[in-house]
Amino acid sequence: MLGLPKSTEMRKRLPKKTVYAKFQMNTATKEKIDADISRITIANEITPSKINISAGEKVSSFFVLSVTLKRKDFDEKNIITLSKLIPQKILFVLEYENESKLAIFHTKLIQTDWKPTEQYSIELRGLSLDTVWENIVIDVGGLSMEQGNTLDEQIEVNEKRQKLEKEIAKLEKQAWAEKQPKKKFELANKVKELKKALNTLTITEEN
Repeated sequence: MLGLPKSTEMRKRLPKKTVYAKFQMNTATKEKIDADISRITIANEITPSKINISAGEKVSSFFVLSVTLKRKDFDEKNIITLSKLIPQKILFVLEYENESKLAIFHTKLIQTDWKPTEQYSIELRGLSLDTVWENIVIDVGGLSMEQGNTLDEQIEVNEKRQKLEKEIAKLEKQAWAEKQPKKKFELANKVKELKKALNTLTITEEN
């Protein structure tokens, strides 16, 4: 899967009942997961002995989990729950019919877009599994690392930027539709303030 070395392949089914029993899930959580997830399979295990890359200080190994979904508009909280319960770094391959998206939890759930399953591949780049894992997070998140930022800092900056851009787009749409001059002016001022904040954030990150 994902073009990873054959030495890492496992293809081991992980029954949902086993997960429920091991982590003592309540009925409500079980029902939510059952509504979204059909099957969980451990597709690959990445370890130093299997790929000849040394363990890192934070990451000694990680799994690739193939998750077959029952619906495309799944509840993201179910994937977050799995990532928090299983005490291991996990790269999820979320599959629905002939499409997939990659997902990874690193301070928040990061996902790719949907596309045909066979088009996805992952490159293991780095001299240790710490670096390999960080590069996978960067690839899945489509992150452009800005100078001086740690991975966590970059994710936080991107999130702030996305929230500002979303709010600006919403207010611009409201201002365009607003007929009262006073209200239109107020909305335009709010947009101006947010654009200034967005510009300041960008300049701060560049310096």
